[in-house]
Amino acid sequence: MNDNFHIYDTTLRDGAQQEGLNLTVHDKLAIARHLDDLGVGFIEGGWPGANPKDTEFFKRAQTELKLKNATFVAFGATRRPNVKAADDTLLRALQDSGAPAVTLVAKSHDRHVDLALKTNLDENLAMIRDSIKFLRDGGQRVFLDAEHFFDGYLSNKAYALEVVRTAAEAGADVVALCDTNGGMLPDELSQVVHEVLGLSGARLGIHCHNDTGCAIANSLAAVAAGATHVQGTLNGYGERTGNADLVSIIANLELKKQQKVLPEGSLREAFRISHAVAEVTNVAPSPRQPFVGVSAFAHKAGLHASAIKVDPNLYQHEDPASVGNDMRMLVSDMAGRASIELKSAELGVELGDDKEVVTRVVARVKEMEARGYTFEAADASFELLLREEIDGKRAHFFTINHWEISVIRDEKDLVTSKATVSITAGTEEISATGTGNGPVNAIDNALRSGLEEIYPELAALELTDYKVRILEGRLGTGAITRVLVETKDAQGEWSTIGVHENVIAASAAALEDAVTYGLLRQGRKPE
Repeated sequence: MNDNFHIYDTTLRDGAQQEGLNLTVHDKLAIARHLDDLGVGFIEGGWPGANPKDTEFFKRAQTELKLKNATFVAFGATRRPNVKAADDTLLRALQDSGAPAVTLVAKSHDRHVDLALKTNLDENLAMIRDSIKFLRDGGQRVFLDAEHFFDGYLSNKAYALEVVRTAAEAGADVVALCDTNGGMLPDELSQVVHEVLGLSGARLGIHCHNDTGCAIANSLAAVAAGATHVQGTLNGYGERTGNADLVSIIANLELKKQQKVLPEGSLREAFRISHAVAEVTNVAPSPRQPFVGVSAFAHKAGLHASAIKVDPNLYQHEDPASVGNDMRMLVSDMAGRASIELKSAELGVELGDDKEVVTRVVARVKEMEARGYTFEAADASFELLLREEIDGKRAHFFTINHWEISVIRDEKDLVTSKATVSITAGTEEISATGTGNGPVNAIDNALRSGLEEIYPELAALELTDYKVRILEGRLGTGAITRVLVETKDAQGEWSTIGVHENVIAASAAALEDAVTYGLLRQGRKPE
């Protein structure tokens, strides 16, 4: 671990305060292992003694969490007013947590001492001093989070500074200045950090919230002003608008400032770990998250694609591989020749010698997108279109001649969907039925039941997601409908699209593409 500069993660404590985010003990253990793989220096686990979940987590962490890179940290508050540190049950819980380091939160804003703690300014300083010494004497490393520091500094500079000095003199390794309300801007914040560093001589850290959208910028400004300890959360999880996103902070420090803050090679794991943690939290990752969003290096405009074909760096600020991400070309009605050529290379499809293929594909994409298709979200459907133009015919395994759907609600209020399909596969005419919890599920099951005897590979395919979007709301129930279907097999996932006035017809078209593409992936040769 690099002790000259700290990357301090508080996903498991401050990040868990995000609305709608609820972590089990098992979730917290899984996330901690991912954070350790990323190479952060400190992982704050929560507040042992304050709630049963965190108490159990710290108990299990002692035997189940084997950290390679990080130091485990317990979080808690200074002793209560007018109580001896040794007699404070929550301080005792921090001491008994098994964590080698403890972060204490303390008031640094005079108004909060008066209104929230309901004590006097001198007693607050004594609480800070006594608590740090008690934990230090027990062998634990101590950091102090100076809560509401920047607001406190603007309100009563002398007292906020005294909090920092008292903590440092009592033995706190770092005093983290907290922008708790998230209201600071980078120029103001860096000036305060610079002044406090000069006036206190303490080692300073920074803890920012994103209420002005400046949490990452504020954190970087604090580092530029002399802070050597940065707190944040993975993916920017946190209360209100979230905390500073550690992924972006780390990437900016390493790639823009050439400041190594993670073990060698760890930054290339950022994309994988960011998305792995998103799976555990069940919070959909933002596609536009800097560095690790799936759209972070995605290019759509034809002008951009032309330049990228010459040199990717003309429209990219970094190599996507530096954070484990990939460049993606999006095919849309903005596409030009370069977009199609780059996308074909990305998909591994040889365009061949016919120079008119790209021209035909560009024209077809623009015409179809005018009717409601969107190939940027349906790579598999685009690949089928591309192969059709190259081969002069569509990849063909079967034809859906006819389908019929019925939806029945019985006297017990149970709703059942039933689909009947007529299919031609080779020389065979097949009639099949399927039921499901909805018409799309029913037609999917009918299609499979009819084809699986001929194509047993279909057993490996699983429909994983289904999205419907109404494209022309002014027409109400008669509007154009776009359906996106996601399907997977053991090797990966793909997306297909269908567009029609009828949602079932759109769904059937998307399912037909999904099955066709799946059979190609399984190595089947089309008719």
